[in-house]
Amino acid sequence: MPETSDNSSSPRSVLITGANRGIGRAIAERFVAAGDKVATIYRSGDLPDGVLGVKGDMRDTASVDAAFTEIEAANGPVEVLVANAGITRDQLLMRMTDEEFDDVLDVNLKGAFRCARRASKGMIRLRRGRIVLISSVVGLYGSPGQVNYSASKAALVGVARSITRELGGRGITANVVAPGFIDTDMTRALPEATQQSYIASIPAGRFAQPDEVAAAVEFLASPAAAYISGAVIPVDGGLGMGH
Repeated sequence: MPETSDNSSSPRSVLITGANRGIGRAIAERFVAAGDKVATIYRSGDLPDGVLGVKGDMRDTASVDAAFTEIEAANGPVEVLVANAGITRDQLLMRMTDEEFDDVLDVNLKGAFRCARRASKGMIRLRRGRIVLISSVVGLYGSPGQVNYSASKAALVGVARSITRELGGRGITANVVAPGFIDTDMTRALPEATQQSYIASIPAGRFAQPDEVAAAVEFLASPAAAYISGAVIPVDGGLGMGH
């Protein structure tokens, strides 16, 4: 059975892209606390204790591949991939440039693809693996000024479901976590009136903590979630219900 090794308590090789801040950092801290061997590919900034950091560019295949090779040499084949790295280039549709659209898709969508493609090689050999793609409530809910970002995040659903159909028989799952508004430096910098208008639209009446997103990721990467694949798990306080 492909899942038997996954049920052991031995530390797993976990890769989280963009673990230097926000949601990615919270996810990394959670896996470190669980005793896993955690690595990240990131651009800049400090990292949580216990995380192996490798500099890399999600827009460049050779850079991603080199980072994977370094991480595999230190921690072994990647068993859990969390594709979290992302950027925004918000702009109204009529003013959005080709470059602003392409840049966001190159990092958020193609970056996730590059990582999943590279990770799949080792997972196929191991006959087990967990791929978790970090999307957003706006991927299916939509957001003004974010045609590029929403498109990139919606597309991750198709990626996860195609991977599920392609590799599901090899003990590999691929799922999407779709966070809503999260209590981060970015949201705290918004004007108070803007924050309150966002909160008013959330049934839970508050922003999420980054660790609440990390908890969903940890579950999807666990043996308990072996039969969950191609799913979209919202962590949005009910904001995107029905989407």
